[in-house]
Amino acid sequence: MNIKNEFENEKSNYETYKAKGISLDISRGKPNKSQIDYIASVFKAAENKNDFYVKRIGIDKSDAGNYGLPNGISELRNLFSDILDVPVNNIIIGGNSSLSLMYDLIVINLLFGNPQSRRPWKDEVKIKFLCPCPGYDRHFAMIKNFGFEMIPVPMTPNGPDMDIIEKLVSEDDSIRGIWCVPIYSNPEGYVYSYETVMRLAKMTCSAPDFRIFWDNAYFAHHLDPNRINTIPDILKLCADHGNEDRVYEFASTSKISFPGAGIAVIASSKKNIAQIQDQFKYKTIGNDKMNMWRHSLVFKTKADVYAHMAKLSEFNRPKFKATNDILESELKDYGRYVHFTHPEGGYFLSFNTMKGCAKRTYALCKAAGLIITTVGDTYPNSFDPDDSNIRIAPTYAEMDDLVQAMHLFACCVKLAILEKLNL
Repeated sequence: MNIKNEFENEKSNYETYKAKGISLDISRGKPNKSQIDYIASVFKAAENKNDFYVKRIGIDKSDAGNYGLPNGISELRNLFSDILDVPVNNIIIGGNSSLSLMYDLIVINLLFGNPQSRRPWKDEVKIKFLCPCPGYDRHFAMIKNFGFEMIPVPMTPNGPDMDIIEKLVSEDDSIRGIWCVPIYSNPEGYVYSYETVMRLAKMTCSAPDFRIFWDNAYFAHHLDPNRINTIPDILKLCADHGNEDRVYEFASTSKISFPGAGIAVIASSKKNIAQIQDQFKYKTIGNDKMNMWRHSLVFKTKADVYAHMAKLSEFNRPKFKATNDILESELKDYGRYVHFTHPEGGYFLSFNTMKGCAKRTYALCKAAGLIITTVGDTYPNSFDPDDSNIRIAPTYAEMDDLVQAMHLFACCVKLAILEKLNL
């Protein structure tokens, strides 16, 4: 490669892209409008068929339009019991956001501790959390808001580096938790191996009240319904090794139904659920049961959920393929400088460029009208020590716009690398 010639060529290409007046935001993993419209049609058909506002008395004999059932309607608790393989009594159906439930659990631990705590977390000198990274920016922002110290832990294709985790938790009793997105991790799309989950379940922790925040956000989000990845049941594995209270598991229908109007779930041990119920009774008389009822009309069984998700994969699979094909083609001569993941599910892929080039790539994209996830956000305190990781979210854009965006992105990656090499 003649670096100077290549640089001039890519600089010319970049100016051409800038002149097009592109305006596109692919910074977050959101479903496209066509996917939301399809989901709306599915829900409308179910509501019309079931006379939604009239026939709203469920198997609990409770009116979904009135107060009550703080743990959620039994139809959905039974459904998620089947999906997550967790006893019904260990499940609470919350509002529309699993992130809100995570926040609630952090607050409960801060103010009251948990069944194994010596004292509330707020009364400890310091609280630390393990943060596998690259990771989910909202997880990191949440605990930063509470003043927790975040400890980065490298991710591998099998999950977080367990050698590091086991050493840290065994030696430091101020480490109280870890964030985990166990299947199709955000942003890399990795799936935790059985060994990783087993080691998380049985590891010895210096803090008796250590908690795993198990964000099972993408349990059904397979890009190819013929390639289904699964993860072990961590709640059962923890119980088998005498750590039954170690896990808070979260799930939702945010990208199964409506991102802003789904239903959220928490599953945990009997002791944890009892404490959560005891606190939630002061928070609400009952969450939105009309929305729960609406969901129960569409998703009666686990099979219904997976059939629906097979249909939704048709919206996203072509976009991931187009993204992969363009990056492979455009960057075929840059293999020594770049690497990106090839997830089989979820809503993101992780792109690593040459060290010291991610922020420059972001700036070039932004100047040309393409907004990508702010560089650094996939790391605690928004600091990527290598300045190399970029999260790509292909799902929201229309296909024609996505294709144009990925060609522009590849141009910006090359230009940032060539600038650095040309210094």
